[in-house]
Amino acid sequence: MDGRHVLLLFAAISASTEYVDRKRHARPDVPKFGEAIANVTSPVGREATLTCVVDDLAAYKVAWLRVDTQTILTIHGHVITKNHRIGVTHSDHRTWYLHIKDVRESDRGWYMCQINTDPMKSQLGFLEVVVPPDILDYPTSTDMVVREGSNVTLRCAASGTPSPNIVWRREGGETIPLGNGEEVSSIEGSVFNITRVNRLHMGAYLCIASNGVPPSVSKRIMLIVHFPPMITIQNQLVGAYLGQQLTLECHSEAFPKSINYWIRDNGEIIANGARYEPVLLDNAYKVQMKLTIKSVGPGDYGAYNCVSKNSLGETDGTIKVYPIPGSERNSTMKPRYRDKYRKDKKGPNDVGDPMNMVKQREQMEDDYSDTSKSVCSKTAFTQILISMIIVMHLVLCIQSECIIN
Repeated sequence: MDGRHVLLLFAAISASTEYVDRKRHARPDVPKFGEAIANVTSPVGREATLTCVVDDLAAYKVAWLRVDTQTILTIHGHVITKNHRIGVTHSDHRTWYLHIKDVRESDRGWYMCQINTDPMKSQLGFLEVVVPPDILDYPTSTDMVVREGSNVTLRCAASGTPSPNIVWRREGGETIPLGNGEEVSSIEGSVFNITRVNRLHMGAYLCIASNGVPPSVSKRIMLIVHFPPMITIQNQLVGAYLGQQLTLECHSEAFPKSINYWIRDNGEIIANGARYEPVLLDNAYKVQMKLTIKSVGPGDYGAYNCVSKNSLGETDGTIKVYPIPGSERNSTMKPRYRDKYRKDKKGPNDVGDPMNMVKQREQMEDDYSDTSKSVCSKTAFTQILISMIIVMHLVLCIQSECIIN
């Protein structure tokens, strides 16, 4: 049944109502609309209700029509359309409600409330159907793997009514570095361009679509940046005492994840054991390399290389460990001699017991030999001691006014 036949049917129903015709001639008042139909906005899937207020309806009838299709939906309290989502109710025959359940986008349009007067009276109301945003699989970007220094374009497409706004943010809330050195918290627009991407751009990004109709939606896009290893060292020259525990440290950056290890200057890989303890601390593409020498020995001085390699390249850094002048033994030796000499001395001109001085000298020579690794032979040392004894004996004799025969 087309729209013209529907309207004719409604007119025929009006003309065939003899009671209504007599009533119309009997009283001058005819039905009139009490207020305009308010436009309605409804989210998809909800129920929408349009309201038509009619004063002095009497025996006249009210109908609801869909304007764009010229379809009669209801006449008075009866639903004419076969659409099961359409319903009609009224309050005291004055306020008439058109109910549309489970609203669809196709329900958007103009609706007419009509009274079967002659001529007919009608007024219009508009139903706006809003749709929450939905991110489209195409052409929205997926996870990307790029080389450092290349240009990257991220795209996000979304549907919805009204048209959604697109905002880009980092998943962890970090700022987004721009090419001019600035950093921002978000980027607006469906297309996000990154010029000369670097490792600081790596991470998860959220494409967020919103249009005022809840809920907002988002899609997570992972940007992975590949680059060869790079090593930084804060202290390349480190001094250490014998017996000291020492920790060397390198910082490596690489992606894909790198293989990291320590080697000596002779090329020997350093493994975890009684003397050394290598430790790796991972944080995303960063690795903190630590090597602890548990007790520095003479053979631990020299160069140590921290090595980092991945599928894109290899690099290393060198730390040199040198002995600090005056080891722990030397630093404790001087006070011992000073205290012993101060204790044995008896005055400014008092030389003391020659044998005791010989013993002190022997002790000094022994310690000196240990710390400085003297090359004097035992025979030469004995001759020096004999000479010292003779000299000291002569001094004592002179002080005692002895006569040498």
